[in-house]
Amino acid sequence: MALAALVSGCSTAPSSDPIAAAMATTYPSALPVEYRRQEVVDTTGEAPGTIVIDTGSKFLYFVEPDGRAMRYGVGVGKEGFGWTGQAKVGAKQEWPDWVPPPEMLQRRPELPLRMSGGPENPLGARAMYLYKDGKDTLFRIHGTNEPLTIGKAMSSGCIRMINFDVQDLYERVPVGTKVVVR
Repeated sequence: MALAALVSGCSTAPSSDPIAAAMATTYPSALPVEYRRQEVVDTTGEAPGTIVIDTGSKFLYFVEPDGRAMRYGVGVGKEGFGWTGQAKVGAKQEWPDWVPPPEMLQRRPELPLRMSGGPENPLGARAMYLYKDGKDTLFRIHGTNEPLTIGKAMSSGCIRMINFDVQDLYERVPVGTKVVVR
């Protein structure tokens, strides 16, 4: 589990005030209303307790009973870094450490070799590590200190959420939760 926390590869350039962004408890005024958390009618066709990520519309749905879902706005992988398929939440961590994988360091050698968890960390307040067939995929659902990347395709493949939204989802989902990425 600790290794999973060390190999996540999700980042972009830091925001101008990452601490304020990470600690915010309200949506930035520039974030479109549709990317703010809201309960909606479930159209995913998945069972309650499933996470469904629609990368095209940049929404994450947590399917609830009675035909409802909690919908969150997300940031997704940029061109060439996106992915689809099924996984499970294999591990969860609060204020996780971040270690860019070797492939990311080759693309961006200016990145630190390691960053401790905290407000300036690109993984944000919470991370849910996605596993397939018992192996870490290196993809994460995580917070971000760059809230205005929500609704955009800018990450290295991970699914980004506003920090207080990822904290809400983190409390709702146990390890083992099915994740469908479309």
